[in-house]
Amino acid sequence: MKNNNRTIRTLMGKGFSGAIFCLCLFMFPVLGRAAMSVVESVHNLSAAGPGSIRAVTEGEVCVFCHTPHRAESVGILWNRKDPTQVYTTYQSTTVTTTIGQPTGASRMCLSCHDGTIALGEVSSRAVEIQMTQQFLDTGPAALRTDLSDDHPVSFVYDSTLAAANPEYRDPSLYPDEIILDRNNELQCTSCHDAHDNSRGKFMRADNVFSTLCLYCHQKTGWPASSHSLSTATWNGTPPDPWPHTGWITVNNNACENCHRPHTAGGSVRLLNEPNEEDNCFPCHNGNVASADIQSEFSKVSVHPITDTAGIHDPKEDYLAVSRHVECVDCHNPHQVNHTASSPSQVSGRLAGVTGVSASGTPVASASYEYEICFKCHADSAQGAAPIPRQILELNKRLQFDLNNPSYHPVGGPGENPNVPSLLPAYNTASVIYCTDCHNNDAGAGTGGAGPAGPHGSQWNYLLERRYETADNTPESPDFYALCYKCHNRNSILSDQSFKEHNKHIVGENAPCSICHDPHGISSNQGNTVNNSHLINFDLSVVSPVGMNSQPIFEDQGTFKGRCYLMCHGKRHNPKSY
Repeated sequence: MKNNNRTIRTLMGKGFSGAIFCLCLFMFPVLGRAAMSVVESVHNLSAAGPGSIRAVTEGEVCVFCHTPHRAESVGILWNRKDPTQVYTTYQSTTVTTTIGQPTGASRMCLSCHDGTIALGEVSSRAVEIQMTQQFLDTGPAALRTDLSDDHPVSFVYDSTLAAANPEYRDPSLYPDEIILDRNNELQCTSCHDAHDNSRGKFMRADNVFSTLCLYCHQKTGWPASSHSLSTATWNGTPPDPWPHTGWITVNNNACENCHRPHTAGGSVRLLNEPNEEDNCFPCHNGNVASADIQSEFSKVSVHPITDTAGIHDPKEDYLAVSRHVECVDCHNPHQVNHTASSPSQVSGRLAGVTGVSASGTPVASASYEYEICFKCHADSAQGAAPIPRQILELNKRLQFDLNNPSYHPVGGPGENPNVPSLLPAYNTASVIYCTDCHNNDAGAGTGGAGPAGPHGSQWNYLLERRYETADNTPESPDFYALCYKCHNRNSILSDQSFKEHNKHIVGENAPCSICHDPHGISSNQGNTVNNSHLINFDLSVVSPVGMNSQPIFEDQGTFKGRCYLMCHGKRHNPKSY
């Protein structure tokens, strides 16, 4: 059978006429399935056709496309005029070839499907055949002249193209279902067989599990991804996540969970919806996936994915593009999976996501969670600092640099070998994640059942737990819950590491943030004498004394130091500890 199919493909490639091709179909019948005659399909536009669009009285079936005499020059005894329209074609930064105007068989298809030539206007008839509908200008099959929201056609698909993009399958590996034309161009007929609708939509192969899509597209990590494997179903609560398919599970829909090959809602990468997040929400609202991510974005503090549209691009320069965040900035839908994270590898939920390394170099696939955060919160960081520090730095990559005088241990173990307040789960060799602090306030990190990740929180700055920074805040395990997640409250208040912690936090109602900058102090601006222990004063509370232009802390060894500053009306010039 495979040899028979290859023979048919060869004959078509040599430009055999429609009549000879029909003869070939009789000589080499398709085995293994029941092919549907064109007579039984909606391409039978005769008066006896099964579709709602058909002729009023015309009884011939093939006449709407073919004629044995006076055929158009485009081949296969074509009976329709060649469209003269200039089409708007699909364009994308991820396409590695030029998409020009439709050619060959695609123009034949468009002679009906672009809605510009009457369905009954055939070359072999002097008078237009009267139809129940004159033009194909409504419904999903009406492609019109704007093809920017349709899968591209009429481009050369060869080994050179496949080599330019490893996520394209080499055409030498194509199964027999996929047909390129004599110029090795991919056409409408590569995916559709106009004479056989046995699979629906005249598809050449059943596209359940996106089988047909995957004949050409071999996305990195896809076979092991959740969107490829999940058998989750829709619970029936609107909106329908799969309105244009008849399949009922995530893995059945596969590519079509997010993409639509024709008349897509978002022309860029043929997404179902024009707003990026709206392609994720229909499943990630608790109606298909178990976790309701969509509701997280209604909280006080969120990653603002709804604030921008049409800015994100897979090829974007993080330093040059307008500041934005979309779901796909943190998640790669083709590679996302359920594997756990490790110190040197992100979790499966962040698999295959681009990032920026600790040195500031773009990476194609982040190994560390912070590399994903650095795309927005490092060299491209913008905006005002939430606290007026004496050393101002918005670039988190610089704040977490391992050469700094002090930093929270995100990029590697911290500088301080003596931290008696650490709870038993931590030690001075521990490395933490950005999401240890920035996470869902109702997620597993707080003992809740909500989804993990920094989608939304009731606390400012997407903090997992409460962290008050206003002066004159009374000390409590609630107000400083974020600090007490890692640091033993009893140790802090009993002054094990700093003999006047209790006096400051309890006696003076001074929040942790007045003295400590939780991310770190860059070595470009600070030093080990004045900025150890995350010391970076809040200038709205702390001021200089004497001739100093800045408040000063001096590290004098283990658990020893002195300050030159004014705080809460008290003069330290110096005050030794």
